[in-house]
Amino acid sequence: MFDPLPNLDGTPFESPSLDRLQAIGAAAHKPRFLLLYGSLRKRSYSKLLAMEAARLLEAMGGETRSFDPAGLPLPDDAPDTHPKVRELRELARWAEGMVWCSPERHGAMTGIMKAQIDWIPLSQGAVRPTQGKTLAVMQVSGGSQSFNAVNQLRILGRWMRMLTIPNQSSVPKAYQEFDEAGRMKPSPYYDRVVDVMEELMKFTLLTRDIAPYLVDRYSERKESAAEMSRRVGQTAI
Repeated sequence: MFDPLPNLDGTPFESPSLDRLQAIGAAAHKPRFLLLYGSLRKRSYSKLLAMEAARLLEAMGGETRSFDPAGLPLPDDAPDTHPKVRELRELARWAEGMVWCSPERHGAMTGIMKAQIDWIPLSQGAVRPTQGKTLAVMQVSGGSQSFNAVNQLRILGRWMRMLTIPNQSSVPKAYQEFDEAGRMKPSPYYDRVVDVMEELMKFTLLTRDIAPYLVDRYSERKESAAEMSRRVGQTAI
C-alpha cells in the first residue's frame, strides 16, 4: 500500500466524500434549460429540432428558454454590452442545462452556432457560467447521417466544463422529418430525441444540486477569487 501523498505546499487535500454527493436542500424549482440552434433560415430545421426538444423537456417537468441568434454580432465585433450578447449571457447563467443543436455545413457546425458559444464566457470574474451544467448535443443534416457537428459540440462542451450526456441525436435528410406545421414526424429519429431529452433531464436532476462540489478543484481551492479571475480571464484573447 502506498503512503499518503505528502502535503507539499500546506494546502489541505480533500478526499472525495459520498456524504458531500448527497443533495442538501434540493431545489424546488423546475429544471431550467437553454436551447441554442445554429441557423437563421425561415424554416430552420435545427430550430425545429430544438423546439421539439423544448416541448419534450417541458412535458417532463422542465422550464425552457431559447435564444434567437438573429442580430448577434460576430465575436469581438461588438462590445459585450451589446443587447444580444447580454441576453445570451443572462440566459446561460439562468440555465442549469443546455441543448445545442446545429446544422452540419461543409462537414462542421455552422458559424452561427460557434459564434453563440464563443460569446458565452468561460468565466465572468471568478464565476464560470457553464461549469457543472448539463449539456445535450444534436445536429441536423441535409444529406446522409453524419456526426461531425455533434462531435465538435462535444469538444466545446468539455472545454466549457459542462457535463455532456452520453446520448446524442443526429437527424439526416431533416427536410423529410418535419411536417408543414414544423412538428417532427414519428420515426426512430424522433424516438432518439425523446431518449436524449429523458437522459438530459435525469442527469440534470441528479447533478444540479451538487454541481459546485462535482467541479470543485484542488488547484483552484489554492487560489483566491481575485487570483482565479486574473488567471482565467479571457478578455485579452
